[in-house]
Amino acid sequence: MSAKKKVPFIDPTDPANPKLSNFLCFAVYSANLAYGKAYKPILEKLGLTYTQYITIVALWEEDHQTVSSLGEKLFLESNTLTPILKKLEALGYLRRQRDAEDERRVFVSLTDTGRRLREKGLGMSLAKAIGLTAEEYPQVQKAIVTLRNNLIKAVEGYE
Repeated sequence: MSAKKKVPFIDPTDPANPKLSNFLCFAVYSANLAYGKAYKPILEKLGLTYTQYITIVALWEEDHQTVSSLGEKLFLESNTLTPILKKLEALGYLRRQRDAEDERRVFVSLTDTGRRLREKGLGMSLAKAIGLTAEEYPQVQKAIVTLRNNLIKAVEGYE
């Protein structure tokens, strides 16, 4: 007769035994992945990736800005942003132009085709899919922005 092994009880709230589903970072990460999947069919109609789309949206908001200011808005390093800009330029949505006074600065501007893309893009929304009320949406958005800004400040403190 063999003795039955006793399985120890693991409390899911015990910090020594963390559960992935309790991690805020995983909730944000997996929500980002879900956003990507939800946006994919919408952006395929425009022929854009998500990062290309937000780049265009930032230029709809403020056209003719430097690559560095655009990168700051998008939280993208220039080595990530430059290939996105090159692709959007090849697609005819924007143009890059070096500043005549300071060749280190490059300005990014929408073309007429890039501006017209707005007409197609603005009608595409995930508002219904998100499932938040008109009151909840700005609260969640503000909480996520606060979270992001606090993390940026914390990282700056490490450097």
